[in-house]
Amino acid sequence: MNNPPETLKTKRLRLRKPVLKDAEAIFAQYAQDVEVTKYVSWRSHRTVKDTREFLRVCLSAWEERKSFHWAIVREEDNQLVGMISARVDSHKWELGYVLARSCWGRGYMTEVVKSLIERAFKQPEIYRVWAVCDVDNLASARVMEKAGMTREGILRSWSVHPNVSAVPRDSFCYSVSKQAKGSERQVAPSKRLQAETKAAKIRR
Repeated sequence: MNNPPETLKTKRLRLRKPVLKDAEAIFAQYAQDVEVTKYVSWRSHRTVKDTREFLRVCLSAWEERKSFHWAIVREEDNQLVGMISARVDSHKWELGYVLARSCWGRGYMTEVVKSLIERAFKQPEIYRVWAVCDVDNLASARVMEKAGMTREGILRSWSVHPNVSAVPRDSFCYSVSKQAKGSERQVAPSKRLQAETKAAKIRR
């Protein structure tokens, strides 16, 4: 398997391999924010030291070619605003992502996910890109649908989100295949997701 590029560009953002000195920016932007980290698989960071340790794990995984992490940097001001990862499993990439709260609602993550899906399918050995999100994390589900991914179903008791509960929670599973990507047309977010999003707003 060939490693993907260490740097990628979208219309408004730059994705690059992280470095240890990113720890301060990551901690300040999102790693300590309990709202941002609510549905991630790791505990909110209490200190910059936690973030440095996390980055060491990310960089080690890159060298071992087990997963690839990219820091998301806004081009207009060179501000680090999030991260996205691709975990490698044979012919599949599993995506995970996080974005600073100040950047929510701007379409940044949809832009990044679309770009990474395109990059994945340029790898001759990759045929499937997939990701999961908590069933209550409708904003993440909407990102994946806007990026052209299809909801396959619900994985029961699939993911532990330690900032919510120690008990595994149900997750939506989304994917896109190389074959489907080659013949796709633009798909609007499903009516079901639109209804769920509206219901969630009412509950708030």
